[in-house]
Amino acid sequence: MKLAISGPLDWSLTSGALAWILLVLGCGALLGLAVSASDHWWSRRFPTAVVLAAALTALLVLVVEDWWRPFPDPLPREVEVWTGIALLGPLLAVFRMSALRWRGRFAAAGAALLVLAMGANQVNRYYQQYPTVRVLLAPWLEHTPKLAAGQAAHTVAAPAGRPLESVWRPPAGLPAKGTVSTAAIPGTKSGYSGRDAYVYLPPAYQADPRPLLPVLVLLAGQPGSPSDWVNSGDLAATMDAFAAKHHGLAPIVVSADPTGSTFGNTLCMDSRITKAQTYLAEDVPDWIHAHLQTATGRTATMIGGISYGGTCAVQLAVNAPQVYGAFLDVSGQDEPTLGSHQETVDKAFGGDEAAFDAVDPLHVMARQRFPHTSASFVYGAGDGTYGPQTKKVHEAAAAAGMATVIGSVPGGHDWGVFKAALAGQVDWIGKTTGLTG
Repeated sequence: MKLAISGPLDWSLTSGALAWILLVLGCGALLGLAVSASDHWWSRRFPTAVVLAAALTALLVLVVEDWWRPFPDPLPREVEVWTGIALLGPLLAVFRMSALRWRGRFAAAGAALLVLAMGANQVNRYYQQYPTVRVLLAPWLEHTPKLAAGQAAHTVAAPAGRPLESVWRPPAGLPAKGTVSTAAIPGTKSGYSGRDAYVYLPPAYQADPRPLLPVLVLLAGQPGSPSDWVNSGDLAATMDAFAAKHHGLAPIVVSADPTGSTFGNTLCMDSRITKAQTYLAEDVPDWIHAHLQTATGRTATMIGGISYGGTCAVQLAVNAPQVYGAFLDVSGQDEPTLGSHQETVDKAFGGDEAAFDAVDPLHVMARQRFPHTSASFVYGAGDGTYGPQTKKVHEAAAAAGMATVIGSVPGGHDWGVFKAALAGQVDWIGKTTGLTG
């Protein structure tokens, strides 16, 4: 257990010394709040705090899963437990306040904050959303510039039947790293309003002549944001590492917005909710090719995503195969959902099962073949919920004639898996899109 030498902002929140120190301090603070020599404390106040913490946790779960329903999945039991512990700390502190002097009250408040921080980070360790302090504070620390990519006077295209790498000669002084910027992609045809996309441009894009690179459209999960791939997914580092092995070449990556808000669920469909499919199948590709110099055609355009975004990637690939010639599905669902099948059909299509079946990936692949589409499926080896669903979709894709690959990485349904999946598939992405041989 060693702290990273790059500084406190880069210390790990999910493994290593800092995570364990926070866990030990939080447990110590909880124990300090819980222990008392008073009989009254053990007979009334302590059990009351425990019951209240359990009741508040149960109420929170009820609100999230049965009323608010910001996402279709139930909360994992581990997350529920740590949420209860996080609530117990402040409740214990409140019940102790009347018997304490001011100094003791400040100590109790500090202990409560430690328990809260411990509980929150244990939930974070489950999802691995914020691997470091830097990622946690990214909205306040990082300033991502707006896209300002101009047009190069000369370009280099991949020759027929050969990868782009076979004809690319990097100029002297090519930067070692790519750039990340933001850009608004309007819903010109769809009327859809999405948050700003994040655009990764590899080192070779900064050259003149400029290679016409393939494009990977990436989608985050739900809840989620386009920035997740940049922060939690370590997108730039993964692509820069690939570029370092291929003379500065890597795919252009556009992290687009399939949900419209953190907890939104558009189903990635054209429905009563919104026209998300039109946005992702027309508005986003049209904007990319109008504002960036890229390779064109379905074989040079891929879509990918994680969880909800993985489901969305399959949907776009089978409903807009003329746009996306390949897709990457990481831990996706076996059908788009708002929580239940009936609720989805009712809210999105007014109860019309045929309308849902017309765009649902499993139904589309059951009646149509895709011999010219390539697909990669990845799931967490310990993911008992999404692993089987990903395998089911893979079987349907293979039966529909797609060129498929499937694999797993250690972990569950978390950003550790998602990040490893992208890093493990970047070579496949390069070959499939004609970038490398």
